[in-house]
Amino acid sequence: MNMKDGNNQTGEVARTLVEFLEVAITMIVFLKGFYPSAAFERRRYMNVVVQRARHPELRDYIHYAASGLLPFIQKGLVERVAVIFFSNDSVPVERFIFKLAINPSSAASVQENQLEFALRSFLVKLSVAKPLVKPLPQNCRWEVTAYLRSLPEVGSSKEGELWIPTDTKQWLKPPVITPVKSLNSDPLCLQLYLEHPCLSETQLCQAHQ
Repeated sequence: MNMKDGNNQTGEVARTLVEFLEVAITMIVFLKGFYPSAAFERRRYMNVVVQRARHPELRDYIHYAASGLLPFIQKGLVERVAVIFFSNDSVPVERFIFKLAINPSSAASVQENQLEFALRSFLVKLSVAKPLVKPLPQNCRWEVTAYLRSLPEVGSSKEGELWIPTDTKQWLKPPVITPVKSLNSDPLCLQLYLEHPCLSETQLCQAHQ
């Protein structure tokens, strides 16, 4: 059965994408070993074994970070969603980037099972991505950051008030990019890739410590 007509099709695609992002972010945090494995439990989503946070605060943070993006994704404002891991001096050491775009004009022609099948391949890839990631430094932290194509008007929505401008430090040189998975089709284009600081950037940071 095709998704509903009008703006509802884009909304359905966006809701499926947000639900997927919540699961994918949880898998990334589990993959990094930021918390003990006992902090997660195995669940099945889109017929793939995934991880779900046991602790309510962690689970809620990931849920609200993902669901808070929904109105901005529906409006086409979100360009990238990043899960960023920082060193103890707040310098990014690794970034998981989801680059996305939804084509509203073709959303009506996609079937939900087709979209889920495409997104499932990202979850499968994440489940075996351990060799691609770097070890975490001590006393690190992580956060979810959204990069918008344009800023929503102040006071235009309650959802906008949930997000605050980021003061994340930027690398001085272009990062090393490792592709993980990509989807280029209508109505959704999605890329997942890793960013790491280049060697000279890492050496510069170490020299200033």
